Amino acid sequence: MGGILSGLESLGLGNLENKDIYEKKEAKVREVPEAKEHKEPEYNEADFIYDKNFKCPVCDTTITAKIMKTGKAKLKSTDFDLRPVYEGFAAEKYDVLMCHRCGYAALGKYFTVLLPAQAKMIKENISSNVVLTKYDDGDIYSYEQALERYKLALACSVVKKAKASEKAMVCLRTAWLMRSYQEYLAGKGDKKDLIDSLKEQEEEYESNAYSGFLEARESETPPIAGMDSVTLDYLLAQLAFHTGDYDNCSRMISGILTSAGANARIKDKVRDLKEKLTEAKH
Repeated sequence: MGGILSGLESLGLGNLENKDIYEKKEAKVREVPEAKEHKEPEYNEADFIYDKNFKCPVCDTTITAKIMKTGKAKLKSTDFDLRPVYEGFAAEKYDVLMCHRCGYAALGKYFTVLLPAQAKMIKENISSNVVLTKYDDGDIYSYEQALERYKLALACSVVKKAKASEKAMVCLRTAWLMRSYQEYLAGKGDKKDLIDSLKEQEEEYESNAYSGFLEARESETPPIAGMDSVTLDYLLAQLAFHTGDYDNCSRMISGILTSAGANARIKDKVRDLKEKLTEAKH
């Protein structure tokens, strides 16, 4: 498959497709009573979001983006890599802000944090070339629309030479989006080829997130991407396990279990991970 930035050619940014995002330096069946029909509650994704205005720090255009209503959605669970799973709502579709005029895009927490030199880089390398897809104005973002916004956010983070932690977080949340998209397609009939492709892409983004957070751990001061050192190490331990880096996973686990700053809840999760690691090694 192509590189992690593949697909940018359709946006006029084909020259960025092969760029290195981190610029590394070297029972028995028995009859049971018939269950009463259980009706799942109906959810409307549009009920969980609202439109909010922002000013683009690159071209000063006022843009409107769809934002999650804080406290509106019900948290159902949390995935191994800290992805929050909400009842009836794919929150990761709404994490990226994008300017429809100049093409600048970033995760919400990073959107306005831009130096003049970085804005100049965006103008020269993104704005002058980008051709944005025109989507119908709907109540929600489609997965395809959300994915385009993430690809632009990653391209912009590379162009503006963002910290490794920012690029890693874009990759991690793109992996979340890919997983959410697979879950959405699972009940849509014959979508196996697309689901398989999304799974492959999810793993690639996950691997790049892992590399970026490892780099950030060595070069940045906590909090890193909003995470304290224990939370970051827990995330790294999980990503190490899921990418097959068992030695580093073991080191991260040992560090957390002996850390005075790790609470009992996270240590319990790490012990569960340790059991999985032992099983995987054998």
